[in-house]
Amino acid sequence: MPDLRLSVAISDYDHVRDFVTGKVHAAGIAIDHIDLPVEEYFARFTDERCWDVSEMSMARYVSLISQNDPNITGIPVFPSRFFRQHAIYVRTDSPLRDPTQLRARRIGIPEWVQTAIVWVRAWLMHDVGVGLADVEWIRAGINAPGRESQVKPKLPSGVAYREVYDRSLMDMLLAGDLDAVICAHPPDLFQARDPRIRRLIGDFQPVEEAYWRRHRIFPMMHTVAIPRTTYDANPWIGPALFDAFSEAKNRSLARALDGNICRYPIAWTFAWAEKARDMFGDDFWPYGVDANRRTLEAFVRYCDEQGVSHCRVSMDELYPENVRGL
Repeated sequence: MPDLRLSVAISDYDHVRDFVTGKVHAAGIAIDHIDLPVEEYFARFTDERCWDVSEMSMARYVSLISQNDPNITGIPVFPSRFFRQHAIYVRTDSPLRDPTQLRARRIGIPEWVQTAIVWVRAWLMHDVGVGLADVEWIRAGINAPGRESQVKPKLPSGVAYREVYDRSLMDMLLAGDLDAVICAHPPDLFQARDPRIRRLIGDFQPVEEAYWRRHRIFPMMHTVAIPRTTYDANPWIGPALFDAFSEAKNRSLARALDGNICRYPIAWTFAWAEKARDMFGDDFWPYGVDANRRTLEAFVRYCDEQGVSHCRVSMDELYPENVRGL
């Protein structure tokens, strides 16, 4: 019997590469790999469910499940993870030096339903003491005027929020109409080393490490989504795909720890990998519900608090039963 052929839309991460290139095989499955910018994955899968397996924003995923979207499910594979205290940008001449100073300020965001924004807002709320209602939130495109949001929030009462379509967040920040911008993708000006833009927290790694020590939360940004029609027709694909993604990831972790040859064009890669192993354990990029329960439970709670989800999503709703225990 021939393998079931599935289209798999996921970025070219080292930790998925052995799977998408065929070095690791998902039992009973043949794949066609689609490599696009993640924003395109999210937008097209949200609207069209145009692939059998797709990388997906964690916030979008939770929001759509909370709205009882009938055609989305997934597996607990998390291809992108980041701490996000570094994702706040201000003008270089800004008087702001500390996140506590964001109270009563105007903060720009590219989307309300964006995973990185959820994590930063939660940190501001629960660690810094800056609540949702303590800030005026302005949504716009980061580098160019934005479009309508595909996934609508259910905003809590008392939150000041407006959308701007004729200016970018960078335009407003440089003009002084915003005090700060939070965004997952670093602004073009910042990446170009424009001297007018800086991070609010310049030495961010100690802050992010302290967040880990306090909460034991390693934020996931993306998950792997599957149309429910595809999954329900072939429920065995969930465990098969999970096993293949896990094997590819384990091979990648071994490469990262290789102290003999330089696998990546970055100095001290193996030393950073060793530090990650010391912090997070032998599997320092874990998949699965149980291995990520604390982080997943925190995230669905934050989505509920912030109106990203339209109701509180339970752990049992996040992923199908046959992959929850993997």
